[in-house]
Amino acid sequence: MDKETSLEDIVKNDYQEQTILDLNIPNKKIGMASDHRGYKLKQKITNYLNKRGYTVIDYGCDDTNSHDYPEFGFKLGEAIQKKEVERGIAICGSGIGISIACNKVKGVRCAKVNNTKETKYTRNDNDANVIALNGNMPLYRAKDIVDTFLKTPFSNEDRHQKRNEMLNNYNG
Repeated sequence: MDKETSLEDIVKNDYQEQTILDLNIPNKKIGMASDHRGYKLKQKITNYLNKRGYTVIDYGCDDTNSHDYPEFGFKLGEAIQKKEVERGIAICGSGIGISIACNKVKGVRCAKVNNTKETKYTRNDNDANVIALNGNMPLYRAKDIVDTFLKTPFSNEDRHQKRNEMLNNYNG
C-alpha cells in the first residue's frame, strides 16, 4: 500500500463513492423488519448493508408467506427501545402499516419516507430512529434513502429538541 492511501480510501464502497467513515453510525447494528410484501426488498437492503460493513439484525419475517406486519413492527420497535440496534428499517406493502406498529413502541420515532428529502428532514428535525419503506420501491431509491437515513445527523437545534421532547412526553 502506498503512503498516500488512507483508511478512507481502503473502505470506499462501490455505490455513490461514499465510505463507511462518512456515515453517521459506522459499523453499528441496524434492525430490519418486514411483512411478506416487504420481504424481498428487506433481503436486498440487508445484502447492501452487509457489504458496506454493517451488522444487520433481522426481526422477521423470513419468507413471502402471508404475515401480519404489526408483529414485526413491534419486534423492531422493542429492539430500538432496548438499544439492541441503533436504527431500524421497516418494510411492508405500503410502509404505512408497519410504521404505525413501530410507533406504538415508546421511544420509537418511525417515519414513512418515499425519498431522500423526506428522509433528511426526518433525521435532521425529528431524530427519527426508524424509517418505513414500501415493499415495491425500486432498489436504487431504497439504497439512496437508506444512505441518507444513516448519514444524516440530528440537528440538535433547540426548536427540534423541544418538539421531540413534547412527543416523548405525551401520554394521551
